[in-house]
Amino acid sequence: MDKATQLVEFETMLLGRHSLRSRRGPDAMDRSAYILLSRLRMGGLMSIGQLSDALGLDASTLNRQTAAMMRTGVIERIPDPEGGMARKFRVTSKGERRLNAERALIVDALDSILADWPAEDIAAFVGYLRRFNTDIERRSGEYWPRPLATLPADH
Repeated sequence: MDKATQLVEFETMLLGRHSLRSRRGPDAMDRSAYILLSRLRMGGLMSIGQLSDALGLDASTLNRQTAAMMRTGVIERIPDPEGGMARKFRVTSKGERRLNAERALIVDALDSILADWPAEDIAAFVGYLRRFNTDIERRSGEYWPRPLATLPADH
């Protein structure tokens, strides 16, 4: 590997294979549900078409995923409050609880992994990840909403 981008490719491939979840089994949330719930939380009500655009997935894949998620009660499909024809999906209170629990598990794992990192290194890492993701989004034209929170002073 003689190009820096080859090293970036390799490390992002490895990152994509890791799971930060310590929990397995029937209560574990799969990655696609976690991403979809996160997007609905950040973006609000969305139709299949909007989810397809946002996630880069075809409608048939999303129909299967959302049907499974509705069966577990983490999302629901409602009429468009603005009177549009397409029905919209929203996160249920059960979905909010499950997403919060899953995110807490992941944050706990990250706390453990990064425990020995200096605060400056964590801040730099966040900055590079954000820059990398926003550059990908700018290139594709598909932006992901982000929380307005900044890095806490103790990290």
